[in-house]
Amino acid sequence: YNSTPAPRFPPSSPNISPPTSQRHYKAKSAGYLERKRIFIVEFTAMKDQNLDLFDPRTAVMDPEYSPSSTRDPDFGFAFNDVNFSDRLLQIEIMADSFDPQSDSDSFHSQSLADWARNRKRRREDIRKEMALDITACPEEQVISCNQIDTEDVENENQDESVVAMIEEPHSGDEATNADDSSWNFDSPRVVKVETLHISSPILAAKSPFFYKLFSNGMRESEQRQVTLRINASEEAALMELLNFMYSNKLTTNTAPALLDVLMAADKFEVASCMRHCSRQLRNLPMTPESALLYLELPSSILMAEAVKPLTDAAEQFLAARYKDITKFQEEVMKLPLAGVEAILFSDDLQIASEDAVYDFVLKWTRTHYPQIEERREILGSRLGRCIRFPFMSCRKLRKVLACNDFDHEFASKLVLEALFYKAEAPHRQRTQAAEDSSSTSHRFVERAYKYRPVKVVDFGLPRQQCVVYLDLKREECANLFPSGRVYSQAFHLGGQGFFLSAHCNMDQQSSFHCFGLFLGMQEKGSVTFAVDYEFAARTKPGEEYVSKYKGNYTFTGGKAVGYRNLFAIPWTSFIAEDSPYFTNGMLHLRAELTIKS
Repeated sequence: YNSTPAPRFPPSSPNISPPTSQRHYKAKSAGYLERKRIFIVEFTAMKDQNLDLFDPRTAVMDPEYSPSSTRDPDFGFAFNDVNFSDRLLQIEIMADSFDPQSDSDSFHSQSLADWARNRKRRREDIRKEMALDITACPEEQVISCNQIDTEDVENENQDESVVAMIEEPHSGDEATNADDSSWNFDSPRVVKVETLHISSPILAAKSPFFYKLFSNGMRESEQRQVTLRINASEEAALMELLNFMYSNKLTTNTAPALLDVLMAADKFEVASCMRHCSRQLRNLPMTPESALLYLELPSSILMAEAVKPLTDAAEQFLAARYKDITKFQEEVMKLPLAGVEAILFSDDLQIASEDAVYDFVLKWTRTHYPQIEERREILGSRLGRCIRFPFMSCRKLRKVLACNDFDHEFASKLVLEALFYKAEAPHRQRTQAAEDSSSTSHRFVERAYKYRPVKVVDFGLPRQQCVVYLDLKREECANLFPSGRVYSQAFHLGGQGFFLSAHCNMDQQSSFHCFGLFLGMQEKGSVTFAVDYEFAARTKPGEEYVSKYKGNYTFTGGKAVGYRNLFAIPWTSFIAEDSPYFTNGMLHLRAELTIKS
């Protein structure tokens, strides 16, 4: 570590005699040397613990990282102290076109709604500026305006541009270039300049941005003064960030201010500060507004490992709040894409069936993306992955193939995958679901539908007939006691919709609880439908389907028929651990329906 040595003679002091001044100076110099020795020892320890101190990869640490740990010593005493600095950082602060009141007070006092509105205005201003013709700029000046990686130009984090420059001695030619009108045709006005004493090793150790700035191998990296140009709205956040890079502490604790610091930390690649802000934001009360803000941060931030715990918490909050999507349907319809994704990806979504998820997705995309091209893009790249097609009914899958909102090739692939899954044996389906549970899509993981999925085999000859399979977990059956019901998804025979319902009810003499199974017809009205039906259940030890009840019934709309005590045993015997009707914790039921001639 190179630093300017302490001066041999103290500054003149007219009020102190030379001997006293020399003794005072020696004491002060001894204190300075001791602090410098501690600084070098702590800095060396930090280097030893992080192996390659300046390797950007060392910025990624474990999630339980603690700012007070010995891994990151507190150099707060050295912040903006000439005795521990080797460079000057000059910060040129430009006026914000969208908000004339970009001061430290608003940094600490603005609400989340204000933060979101201001950020939206900044994005709009940047888009307008980027739309200007920059061909009038000399080539070398355009390069100096784009010190950040070129891939960031398309990133939302270009809300506030940053220019990093190295100060060099001015020459007459440079002065001429500085006065060139083409340079200033759209340059914001510099309203003030802040100058800080900085330690390049400390900043470089925390930030690959500063590491590259100070070690690019060019002559400019050896200059003592570095200039950053930022917007006025970024000033408070940048000062907080720089202070954190020394002390591992922030003085702010409000969500809008922490978000500003998080944005600055992302821009200057300070992963430890991003982690700290993420942790602080997670500790604040979550609201739908704040959760949506976290999920709509610039993509560079969302992809950062340091922010993942925050976005996970936001997704879990929205999924839990809107779990019963039918209850909040109007509110959910107004949510942005990121919020809808978080809700629909949840395994705990309470909804009638996956068919209803499909219908909701179509309704939402048609509302928010009226152009068919945009709608197909969103369905193909985003929301289509939220629909678990293997658990949709075959009737609805046929409609998917005919739906123009989906790209035909994309829809065909999903429907074919769903049909293959439905054709698999149950044990293969369980294996597939277990393997898929570790992925992000969960497309083979069954949700807790209000209406349980069924498998249906249809026959057209010699008579119209269908065989329906309904599987219920032991836990689902246990939750029916003492008077609960669970319904199957609808299935169709002869153009009419039917459903099965499992009940916990009293037997006909009302002497004990028992398990009942019923068959109902959906359509209400004057339609009559004569059907022969048979209920069966897989039974141990042979684990074959054994017929339990047969009957026939002429249905009218809204009517149901069945048997109150399907197994002719009390509820306690049916649900017992040694019950012959549960195989691997699953009750397998079958219903055969035939239209009477």
